[in-house]
Amino acid sequence: MPPRDPTPLLALVGPTASGKTAASLDLAERFGAEIVSVDSMLVYRGMDVGTAKPTPAERARVPHHLLDLADPAEPFSVARYQSAAREALAGIAARGHGALLVGGSGLYFRAVVDALDLPPTDPATRTVLQAEAAAVGPERLHRRLAGLDPEAAGRIEPANVRRTVRALEVAALTGRRFSSFAEGWERYPGEGVRAAGVEMDPSVIGKRIERRVHEMLSRGFLEEVRGLVGRGLGAFLTAGQAIGYAEMVEHLSGSVSLEEAVARTVKRTRTLARRQMAWFRRDPRIRWFRVGPEGAGAHVRAFEEHLRGG
Repeated sequence: MPPRDPTPLLALVGPTASGKTAASLDLAERFGAEIVSVDSMLVYRGMDVGTAKPTPAERARVPHHLLDLADPAEPFSVARYQSAAREALAGIAARGHGALLVGGSGLYFRAVVDALDLPPTDPATRTVLQAEAAAVGPERLHRRLAGLDPEAAGRIEPANVRRTVRALEVAALTGRRFSSFAEGWERYPGEGVRAAGVEMDPSVIGKRIERRVHEMLSRGFLEEVRGLVGRGLGAFLTAGQAIGYAEMVEHLSGSVSLEEAVARTVKRTRTLARRQMAWFRRDPRIRWFRVGPEGAGAHVRAFEEHLRGG
């Protein structure tokens, strides 16, 4: 990797539904920056409403990068994201602009700012493991991972086939535990990034999550899922990691009512917000800003002052 520009990257991070998108647009305009997404779900084309992807109008207002990189059924790794991020940052620098990293995926954030050592991938090995998951079920495959790498298994939901398969794939390819790759990730070089973090009371963010799920439905979330299922992508959407999509697929199949699908989506999203905060809390470089029900958009001036070095 080429030497990094000594100027630190700027970032706005925090949990889902905390208002980062609104704040990031104002911040990017104040800095003359382009936005680089650090979100693991925004990379998928066609998954727009249910991921709260920036709208066409927002993307026209400020250039955005690392959105719509892959189809939902297409394998996508952190290593591929890291490579795309390097390319995007190089292009932004060549245009003489700054970059503002924005998102809630801690691993993607670290992959950009700290050039993490990421394990290899192999489509053939992954295909075999995916077939095994389909044959024996995700829970049994997860138990197999627990026997090989208890630490990794403890961080992965048993229903999350994608991540379980990835951990087993890495073990098969390298002979190392998947969790061992994270052992060197506890170093946080201070000069590489200046980050503002959005902090919100759990009860407040819970209400914002519930409101956002209902807003997604009013903007056509169910129709978006129906279209993806019609394209044959239902298997991906029920794989566990696509929060909201899996629940809407269940509703469309007649398994659960819309009310139950919404309740499950809200619950899983609240769990995601807690996990996101737990990840970011480990990073001592992030300065946290407590925000209220109005969301991060009301605190742009404070974020700007910190990101300018104040």
